[in-house]
Amino acid sequence: MNFYRRLFPNYSTILLLLVYIASVFWFISLDKNSDPVAQSNYWYTVLEGVIPLWGGLYGLYLAKKWGGFSSIIGKAQSFISLGLISWGIGELIFAGYYNLLMQVEVPYPSLADAAFILSWPLWGLGMLYLSRATGVKTALHNKKSKYWIIIIPTTIIIFSYYFLVQVARGGVVTSSADFVKIFFDLAYPVGDVVILTLATIIYGLSFKYFAGKYRLAIYFLLFGFFVNYFADFSFSYQTTLGTFV
Repeated sequence: MNFYRRLFPNYSTILLLLVYIASVFWFISLDKNSDPVAQSNYWYTVLEGVIPLWGGLYGLYLAKKWGGFSSIIGKAQSFISLGLISWGIGELIFAGYYNLLMQVEVPYPSLADAAFILSWPLWGLGMLYLSRATGVKTALHNKKSKYWIIIIPTTIIIFSYYFLVQVARGGVVTSSADFVKIFFDLAYPVGDVVILTLATIIYGLSFKYFAGKYRLAIYFLLFGFFVNYFADFSFSYQTTLGTFV
C-alpha cells in the first residue's frame, strides 16, 4: 500500500499516466506504412507535447507544497517542471505549427528548438537544487566522484561527435545551415548527458539520505533522462541521414 501511494499519490497522477498509456497504444496502432505526413501522425505528435506540458503545470502546482521557490526541494521541482513545460511548448510548435499548419514534415532546426533547448538549463538547475538536497556537495569531496563527472560526459560527447559528425556527415560541413544543425545535434546529447550524470550521482546518494524517501522519484528521473539522450541522439542521427519521418 505504501508503494502504491508513492507511485500514485493522487488521482491526477493516475489520470496523467492513463493518458500516457493511451498515447503508447495510439503509437502502436499507427500505420507505419502509410504516408508519413498523415494527419493522424501529426496529431499523435501534438499529444506528445500535451503530456509534458500537463505534467509540468501539475509539477508547479505540487511544488507549492514544498514551499515553491522558497525551499530547495521546491526549487528543484519547479525548475524540472518548467523544463517540462518548455519541452511541451517546443513539441506543440513542432507538431501544431510546423506539421499541421505549415505542412513541414521535419522542421529541424526551427523555432521549436528554441523552446526545446531551454529545457536543458531548466532541468539542469532543477537537478542542481536536487543535488543540494541529497548531499552531492559532500560526495564530491570523494576523488572517484570527481573522476566520473569528468569521464562520463567526455565519453558521451566524443561518442556523439563521432557518430553525428564523422559517421553521419563524413566530417563535411558545407554551409552555415550545417553549422546550426551541428550545434543542435551536439547540444542536445551534451545537455542530456550532463543532466544524466547529475541524476546518476543523485540516485546513488538517495540510498543514504532521507531514508531513501526520494529513491523511486529519482529513479524515474534517471530513467527518463537516459531514454531522452537516446531519443535525441536518434533524432539527430536520422535527420542527418534523411531517414527520419
